Amino acid sequence: MLTSFDTIPARDRVIVALDCDAWEAIALADKLEGHAKWLKIGMTLYYAEGPAIVKMFKRRGFNVFLDLKFHDIPHQVQGAARSAAASGADMLTMHTVGGVAMMEAGQRGAVEGAGEYGGPVPATLGITVLTSMSPEALAATGVARPLPEQVAALAAQTAEAGISGVVASPQEAAALRELLGPEAYIVTPGVRPAGAALGDQSRVATPAQAFEAGASHIVVGRPITEAPDPVAAFDAIAAELE
Repeated sequence: MLTSFDTIPARDRVIVALDCDAWEAIALADKLEGHAKWLKIGMTLYYAEGPAIVKMFKRRGFNVFLDLKFHDIPHQVQGAARSAAASGADMLTMHTVGGVAMMEAGQRGAVEGAGEYGGPVPATLGITVLTSMSPEALAATGVARPLPEQVAALAAQTAEAGISGVVASPQEAAALRELLGPEAYIVTPGVRPAGAALGDQSRVATPAQAFEAGASHIVVGRPITEAPDPVAAFDAIAAELE
């Protein structure tokens, strides 16, 4: 299925995950400037540095995916999303298992925060099932239905809540694209170039496979950030996609 993202070069839809401390993150950003368009800030970096790290990368011209996975009562998630959007984040995340009302509150907060920042409303993404989870791990939490069915059910709730899309494994991307349509953001972690170590990921694909399946954006971390030459690693992925 064609998507509304297909006119954007694939290299500009590769998000580099900076799951490290501030000094290493800044050094990586220095190297990747002019190559990568998107950086992901997760809990490790954000909890240490706060909104200042988002603002720093925004000043350098990067788009920022702020991946904090909000999961709380709707009032708290609305406030968290407002603060995240007010920092300038271009994407933010919340857990779909928090329910439709919680996601609706997150969307309201994102709109409020964008108004404070003076920019566009960030993409709001629902986490379906973590890419580190296997079917067996999911079943151990008490979820009885098969993993793909759980992902689809949670994704359908993101559409009901009116948020921008989902975060899901590339293995579910094709089904989610059919379910959610061409406008939805489908952001896929668990992306590894051929031959790369899996690390703690269970449900993976190569960058090309993820995009072919319908991902709007892919997240790649350690295969770039832990490479001897992160810029060369990023450019190799970009070249594969072109």
